[in-house]
Amino acid sequence: MEFSSTLPIYIQIMNLIKTKVVSGEINGGDKLPSVRELSKELKVNPNTIQRVYQELEREGLVKTQRGMGTFVTEDSSTINHLKQNMAANIIDRFFGEMKNLGFQPAEIKHMISEKLKEGD
Repeated sequence: MEFSSTLPIYIQIMNLIKTKVVSGEINGGDKLPSVRELSKELKVNPNTIQRVYQELEREGLVKTQRGMGTFVTEDSSTINHLKQNMAANIIDRFFGEMKNLGFQPAEIKHMISEKLKEGD
């Protein structure tokens, strides 16, 4: 994984895990790699991964079971809520950037409509 200098590494790793969970690449109930395994895989300090897991647990996305590991929540409403929030953030950024380019809402709507037609 290539890390950007614009965000702290632990947040980038959190976002990676969240994306994998909401996309279904990692399912509810799945065990995440150990702190050591993931730190070795991503070439980061184990303390960084520990912080990632602590933050994800604080957010309710994972649960750490002592001696067993860290597991993704099986609560589908938590996962769906995260997915909706992530989508809303993407939309907000998109609209903000489009407005910065000078587009009006009607123009944005037309462009999105055209793009959706291309996908059919």
